[in-house]
Amino acid sequence: SWGPPQTIASGSDWFVNWADFPSLVSYMDGGQSLAAHWLQKSAKGTYDYDIHIVQSVDQGETCSRSFIPHRDGIPAEHGFVSMIPLSHNRIFATWLDGRNTKTEGQSEQGHNHHGAMSLRSAVFDKEGNLYEETELDGKVCDCCQTSVALTDNGLVVAYRDRSDEEIRDISIVRQINGHWTEPATVYEDKWHISGCPVNGPALVAEGDDLFITWYTIVEEKPQIKVAYSNDGSESFYPPIQIDDGNPPGRVDIVLIAEEVSLVSWLEQSDDTAIIKSVAVSSRGKVSKKFSIASTTSSRHSGFPVMAKTKDQVVFAWTEADSFSTIRTAIIDIE
Repeated sequence: SWGPPQTIASGSDWFVNWADFPSLVSYMDGGQSLAAHWLQKSAKGTYDYDIHIVQSVDQGETCSRSFIPHRDGIPAEHGFVSMIPLSHNRIFATWLDGRNTKTEGQSEQGHNHHGAMSLRSAVFDKEGNLYEETELDGKVCDCCQTSVALTDNGLVVAYRDRSDEEIRDISIVRQINGHWTEPATVYEDKWHISGCPVNGPALVAEGDDLFITWYTIVEEKPQIKVAYSNDGSESFYPPIQIDDGNPPGRVDIVLIAEEVSLVSWLEQSDDTAIIKSVAVSSRGKVSKKFSIASTTSSRHSGFPVMAKTKDQVVFAWTEADSFSTIRTAIIDIE
């Protein structure tokens, strides 16, 4: 059963958004030490906000003062954070960073314009010290979630990229021997869209096995795809489509066995939406799909998420009725 809610931070100047929501991770110390993030306004502009991270070494009983993992000091958008523990005293964080969108440059035609959204990262410790502050990609989609996994070869970050021609497919960057690779497209869906679809990828890894899932539109048809890599994302097998034909997206993924992932997404059905899930193996075998709960595809329902714990998977989602509440469901992996 769940314990009572525990407040670890609060404020009246937060940026609260249906798609860009707080997260919580634990260090590799048995779950004793935790780090959580939220978004806090930094100026009067609608999208001027910073990432704030608070930490606890006693499972949330007491928390440190928050710190900001980016040091640009520019009132701009900073969000869509993904964090993953690296050790008992290091956590890696990656996010979308809008510092360049407030900086004017000049095009080849001589016109002034603002820069693009970028993807950045940093490593921090329990004292809030920052290390390895890096720009991973200088031009990405503006408001799709990021995702990160740790393989035997190093870190992998997945995100929705953005080309000069407004192709917004899923890309990854990899950290190999301490150095980041150039961005690489996972699969060329060639989705041309002039605005952000607010639908990021999700990936999970163990050893050199990695699964990634994402939402796309191909020939005006929405799709949920899953791809597998057995070399730490250096290469991928061709993706498979798992949806029922009308998905709004909002994907998540966990590993439930060796070379077997569990994927969740929203599927539209008449006037409602269903949180669906299916197991996908490395060989492309897909289990029977099952439904977790009915919800809505409106913004109020947010993004359902999953977490694996021992031999179970926990689903969590927002139920939006006359008021919002958080619902959970637990399934046995067997």
